[in-house]
Amino acid sequence: MKKITVLIPAYNEAVNLPALHTRLCALAAGELDNVYTDADSSAPGETPHMTDYEWEFLFVNDGSRDDTLAVLNTLRRSDSRVTVVDLARNFGKENALLAGFDLATGDAVVVMDADLQHPPEVVPEMIRYWELGYADVYGRRRSRGRESWLRHHLTSVFYKTLQSLTSIEMMPGVGDFRLLDRRAVNALTSMRETQRYTKGMFSWIGGSKHGIDFDTADRAGGKSSFGPKQLFALALQGITGFTTAPLRFASISGITISIGAFIYLLYALVKYACYGDPVRGFATLLCVMLLLGGLQLLCLGIIGEYIGRIFIETKGRPPYIIDTVNGRPLTSSP
Repeated sequence: MKKITVLIPAYNEAVNLPALHTRLCALAAGELDNVYTDADSSAPGETPHMTDYEWEFLFVNDGSRDDTLAVLNTLRRSDSRVTVVDLARNFGKENALLAGFDLATGDAVVVMDADLQHPPEVVPEMIRYWELGYADVYGRRRSRGRESWLRHHLTSVFYKTLQSLTSIEMMPGVGDFRLLDRRAVNALTSMRETQRYTKGMFSWIGGSKHGIDFDTADRAGGKSSFGPKQLFALALQGITGFTTAPLRFASISGITISIGAFIYLLYALVKYACYGDPVRGFATLLCVMLLLGGLQLLCLGIIGEYIGRIFIETKGRPPYIIDTVNGRPLTSSP
């Protein structure tokens, strides 16, 4: 019997976990079979019965400050399929996902958020495509729930910018909600960098992929931990982790300005030699100096971002530290 691991990182999600567990139990019991059908009806095969699989519900508590761990332990005592991984502190969602990938025992791993925005009803359809041979069956958002207009458009601009800077296909509207074959999971766990951008890694590892459109539900309860600061940091990780184009921008800008300054110097010398007209304009000179100074600081900042990543990675620290698994200390590293 094949085994499916449902991997769910959780940070301050105590209010949503009981309802999520109820939905997962309905999924494993086959109550959600044939509830959702992909628009691509040309694909062969019928959706398999969920009762034909062994299930593992793997929750990774990423240093929550509310009652998330207590709720998870309660669920574990009532359901043997639940595995609770408690990290020593908050290491961030990307590293919490890595911890889950390291400990997942399933032949396939379904990645979901704990806030019920990813509908479990889509999972049977994902499994159908997995059984057809796809290594990565990802959810593609048709709508983004109650997301603000500004956040939606900034996200769109980020993906377009990142795609223009890298040769790897970055799929817009695609998040972490997906099913990964064991081969894809092993490929992800082989990459041990601590500054992770998992959405880019999903594309980087390649493999046969298929997208399923779904409507993002509204967050069931609580408040998202991804504010503007966290989203900006994640965007920087995505850009600096998958392209060196910003470094090229610094080089090209320096060359362009140098050429322009040399041409202007020749123009000023010829003008003075032929017409005796000295170069004037203190305000113009000040603006040019400020422009060049700002550009230099920008280029230093870009270089600093990459040096910072190098500094962090060369320390060789683990991406995460596990405190307990199902209430017991982990005796060996994954």
